[in-house]
Amino acid sequence: MLSDDSKSGVNLQHPAPGVDVAVLALRFASGLAFLYHGAAILFGAFGGPGPERFAVDHRFPVVVGYLVGLAQVVSAIAVLVGVFIRLAAVALIGVMLVLGAIFLVHLPHGFDVSNGGMEYALTQLLIAFALLLMGAGAYSLSSRLPARLQRL
Repeated sequence: MLSDDSKSGVNLQHPAPGVDVAVLALRFASGLAFLYHGAAILFGAFGGPGPERFAVDHRFPVVVGYLVGLAQVVSAIAVLVGVFIRLAAVALIGVMLVLGAIFLVHLPHGFDVSNGGMEYALTQLLIAFALLLMGAGAYSLSSRLPARLQRL
């Protein structure tokens, strides 16, 4: 539980006003990117591969193509509207690490994104981690949920 630090004058219960705007900006940047990529994988939108071709291209079982696309689309919607943000962040971190976006797909190409490297994927991973720590912020629909669900 956060508390006030009377010695420093920092109020940890209510962050500076700019923090909520910053979290909103991070949510939109990350949410839109994951929605775009997830829709390309899950539905073949935007000229994307669709789940079967995605799986074949990366030598994954076909079910992984569906899981990656679904995790990205559902999590992106949660991030954009600001509900169940921590669950969404965990799912996105899982896609980036466990299902291999960074280690299996991008790392073999180095760091530079123009060579297919992990630069962009690492950035998205770190944004998801920041959202996991920070939550949805004040400008979200999570404030409409019961208190015990707002922390998810």
